[in-house]
Amino acid sequence: MTHIRSWRLFRRMQGACLSVAALIYAAAVIQAWRVLPGSDTLKLQRTALFPGIFLGLSFLLVFVPPARRYLTRHLWLSYRTGFGQTVISVLVGMGVLLVVAGFIFWTVHVGAHGGTYPGSAFSGYAAGIGLLCAQLLLVRAMERDPDVKRQIEEP
Repeated sequence: MTHIRSWRLFRRMQGACLSVAALIYAAAVIQAWRVLPGSDTLKLQRTALFPGIFLGLSFLLVFVPPARRYLTRHLWLSYRTGFGQTVISVLVGMGVLLVVAGFIFWTVHVGAHGGTYPGSAFSGYAAGIGLLCAQLLLVRAMERDPDVKRQIEEP
């Protein structure tokens, strides 16, 4: 099955966003382990265990039927409006990820200098990664829908 170029670009953008988000998260965890005070157990809880719960919950919540329908519709509208298919939309999508990454690194910096520990920033970002994972799976599932299939496959 050969998809039209715009769909391939859109699908590729979903994967690129997930990849960039995961790399940013990994870099933030490494930075947090380097500079944050506290035991390894505390760092593990705040950068991996608790965020992992939020990632899982946001991922699974998308598969509740009303949420799945809403997100599938959102993905279809995003595709139809050209998201991930132009240089501008790619730059905007990656820019949003970089702004949020800046926030995480800033909270790590604040935590390292006596401020609030950045556990909530990691949990929020992980929840976003869970949503990006679900979107990637939903895009793949949309390809099997007969109505969508007619519109995204080359004749």
